[in-house]
Amino acid sequence: MKITDLINESSITLGLKGANKNEVITELCKLHYKNNNINDLEGYMKDILKREAQSSTGLEEGIAIPHAKSKYVINPSLVLGISKDGIDYDSLDGEPSNLFFMIAAPENTSDTHIETLSKLTTFLIDDDFRKSILNAKTPKKIISLINKKEIEEDKDINLEVEAINGSILAVTGCPTGIAHTYMAADALKKKAVEMGVNIKVETNGSTGIKNKLTSEEISNASGIIVAADKAVEMDRFDGKPVLIVPVKDGIKRPEELINDAPKAPIYRANQKNKSNNTPKRSGFYKHLMNGVSNMLPFVVGGGILIAVSFMFGIKAFDPTDPNFNKFAKFLMDIGGGGAFALMIPILAGFIGMSIADRPGFMPAMVGGMMANANGGGFLGGLLAGFIGGYVVNFIKKLTSNMPESMEGLKPILIFPVLGLFITGGIMTIILGPIASINNGMVVFLNGLGSSNLIVLGIILGGMMAVDMGGPVTFTFGIVAIASGNYAPHAAVMAGGMVPPLGIAIATILFKNKFTVEERDLKSSMTLHLKEI
Repeated sequence: MKITDLINESSITLGLKGANKNEVITELCKLHYKNNNINDLEGYMKDILKREAQSSTGLEEGIAIPHAKSKYVINPSLVLGISKDGIDYDSLDGEPSNLFFMIAAPENTSDTHIETLSKLTTFLIDDDFRKSILNAKTPKKIISLINKKEIEEDKDINLEVEAINGSILAVTGCPTGIAHTYMAADALKKKAVEMGVNIKVETNGSTGIKNKLTSEEISNASGIIVAADKAVEMDRFDGKPVLIVPVKDGIKRPEELINDAPKAPIYRANQKNKSNNTPKRSGFYKHLMNGVSNMLPFVVGGGILIAVSFMFGIKAFDPTDPNFNKFAKFLMDIGGGGAFALMIPILAGFIGMSIADRPGFMPAMVGGMMANANGGGFLGGLLAGFIGGYVVNFIKKLTSNMPESMEGLKPILIFPVLGLFITGGIMTIILGPIASINNGMVVFLNGLGSSNLIVLGIILGGMMAVDMGGPVTFTFGIVAIASGNYAPHAAVMAGGMVPPLGIAIATILFKNKFTVEERDLKSSMTLHLKEI
């Protein structure tokens, strides 16, 4: 079956009227309905929107391929809408989309139909083909271009070859298995040809597994790429370097994946089972460090400007001080009043986002602002981030069985309103005790004598040897900064420089004890001085 068997001139519109994503989807669904491809317009639109809720089908290079398998589809079919000016469709590259191919597939469609529709997705990677479609003056011309392209590609139908020693292997898959699966596979194959690399790609599409990798090929492979947003068979890759990425990365950056695959971490089939024993710990670390890493530029930028203001005098920013300097006040206003004021809300917001994706960002950030304004400090911001994130996750579970017609309301109304209300309510209740704990910590740090500060510095510096950048020492240092005490973090930074500098010096003094690769690391010594 050919692609041109699934699309005709009446299925093509050269001038889409829709101004946004939802309007384009509605227009294309109506085009399907007009051509008797579907028997229920509203039902099919719900299935399309449900698929879009999983991940946007807006790709790169101005392409969007909304698609769904639906019980409301009469015949496998394709419609095309073109917008010369482009429409915002949440594409991977953030650019407007011009070509909109909407694929309709019956729930129990045959493999032949799916394979035919999937061929189109691979054609669209060709720049010349896309441009010719976009510039076509009539639907008849577009049909002719598709037919011509299909004839050309059929000549090279036997592109797949048995993998040889040192080959790169790849597995692609997406939730519906119609578009992204095959686009990623084709992008990887074409880039491998350009690079002179032997590759074999297994596709996990809606028709099942095609071009399945054999145990011998896996054994001989130099690296394996798994570009999939669905579960694929992984145990077979035990002991091999495996690069695991979303399917969109297979489309977006195939060259980088092919280069990185041989250097990927060794995959262990039982690794997941081991990590299941400590999911909360790994989750806490991930969420906390997402907040800390995004907060760090505010700490560094604001902290350096504050330090520069101190060069004019410790109190030079104070108009009542005899050493008052306007530029010092300017620096303090930017660093302290600007960057440092946002430090805790940013921490909370990105912790919430790590837990619940974008819906968790706003409630958590507002909770962080409440903590900052009411004496909760770093500890309050930390709790606000986790509370905001998990509250939104809880709301997601509560609303998971809502009618599909209300799916669009969740991210723009339900999650923000309920998330903010509940997070704000909880923070209002707990801010008093948190502020007391935070004040107690400030009093404790400020009350440490010189001898106690030395002991604390030794402990923090020593811990950096086993906790470099980790959630214990680094976080404690930031807590102290937020409380106005800079001494603990000075010890953290100094302690963090010692282990890598010590190793770098050892590679110079005791060369025979290290491999060539390890000795080469001494070239990064200057970075160690900055604790990078």
